[in-house]
Amino acid sequence: MRHKIYVTRAIPDLTIKALEAEHDVTVNPEDRALSPEELRRNVSGCAAIVSLLTDRIDGPLLDAAGPACRIVANYAVGTNNFDVPAATDRGVALTNTPGVLDDATATHTIALMLAMARRIPEAERFLREGRWDGWKPMFFIGVDVDRKVLGIAGAGRIGRNVARKARGFDMEIIYSDVAPNREIEEESGARFVSKDELLTRSDFLTLHVPLSPETHHYVSTHEFGRMKPTAILINASRGPVVDEKALVEALREHRIWGAALDVFEDEPKLAPGLIDLPNLVIVPHIASATEETRLQMGEIVSRNVLAVLSGRPPDICINADALTRRDASQTVM
Repeated sequence: MRHKIYVTRAIPDLTIKALEAEHDVTVNPEDRALSPEELRRNVSGCAAIVSLLTDRIDGPLLDAAGPACRIVANYAVGTNNFDVPAATDRGVALTNTPGVLDDATATHTIALMLAMARRIPEAERFLREGRWDGWKPMFFIGVDVDRKVLGIAGAGRIGRNVARKARGFDMEIIYSDVAPNREIEEESGARFVSKDELLTRSDFLTLHVPLSPETHHYVSTHEFGRMKPTAILINASRGPVVDEKALVEALREHRIWGAALDVFEDEPKLAPGLIDLPNLVIVPHIASATEETRLQMGEIVSRNVLAVLSGRPPDICINADALTRRDASQTVM
């Protein structure tokens, strides 16, 4: 039986073709996030929704889709756009794409660290603007990365991957998390420390915590006050873990040396003054933007959707109770 699938944003053609081979697929033709009202109209009668982090998946949206809806598959590793209880109550499976983004995001983190430390974007702009008139000994002086202290907030898959890559720079690695992680310690010699020690000792502080009420503004005014004036902050996790207004003040007042951001608090908006700061590297949420990674994400999405629509459990499900609830309701019917 062919079902209706709605894809909220253009994703790789191979993923769309895999879904179209078995079901009827509609893709949002506009390359923008749809409003909640637009989403509710477009998902009516759909058995599956392929969503992005910009799409709020909540009770009203699932009710608009109707009882036919069986799965919402995030084309993302994150899940903070999901109202998990609402989906579970309605027997709708929620899936994401963990694991495949780890290498790309960790490598991107290292790239941000190097770009800020060596002032590469700033120097490139200077050159492109035709302002270079020859080599000078005190020109665009940056900071060394080798043998510095790398602090990692969040020792999950990506944080561990960053630690492994950083070993090539002979960095001393410290980390903080809700509990010690033996794997990161064995793989990279990292040492578990308190959040305060992480802040005070790190030359480079990179954030890899999930977004939750506990990690919202994980770094704000107090934390900037504890960091070294020579420290560099890197964020390729979730925008709201950094208080952008406090970051603007810290960079303006040179409380820290610099920062590099891939994500922002209120994307695509930036905090006032952020874009004008010279001691900041900013890129538009591209940590997972490699061809290989995006194709692998699509493969996971299509496998999960096709499995659920065929009556099989998905490879990945963040609310397995939803599958049991749907099975039970169908048995009663």
